[in-house]
Amino acid sequence: MDATDAAHPLGEVLRGGAMPVLRYRRTLRHPPEKVWQALVTKDRLAHWMPAWLEGDLHEGARITVPFFPEVVAKYGIEEPVLPGEIRVWDPPRVLEWVWDTDLLRFELEPVDDPADGGGRPATALTLTVHVDPAGVPPFQAGAGYHVCLAHLEQLLDTGDAPSVAAADPLPVERLYREAWGDS
Repeated sequence: MDATDAAHPLGEVLRGGAMPVLRYRRTLRHPPEKVWQALVTKDRLAHWMPAWLEGDLHEGARITVPFFPEVVAKYGIEEPVLPGEIRVWDPPRVLEWVWDTDLLRFELEPVDDPADGGGRPATALTLTVHVDPAGVPPFQAGAGYHVCLAHLEQLLDTGDAPSVAAADPLPVERLYREAWGDS
């Protein structure tokens, strides 16, 4: 993956509020229903997110968010299960959930696939993350979500992708640090 190409642009950081906000936009060459399943199904999340959503998934649900074991082992995570809550559950258009103290919002909009002249269904995905400033610096969180989205795209395109625990986020982290600085 080339972190700087047009298909994988760096996310943007929006400052000014109590929490930094990270925003990513991607066009995925798959219909929203297929993308939605990758956002909420444990066996698909295992390829592109470090954790999964556990519990009865619906708007207002209190859930737990366990990290996958390989992520816990790689990063030495001391609290492998964090609390969560689903704020918006509107399949296959909007999923918004709290992960410990961060807020993630996935917006899926059906579009025509630009790669084949607009005939196939595709999805414009916008991921917006409100990052707790007491957690990891935004450039590190930004790089992490960037890598996650690249794995999501690979999963959707090929049916398989390695766990994000197998990825080396440092090269992308450097790009985000250069673009955003340390904060």
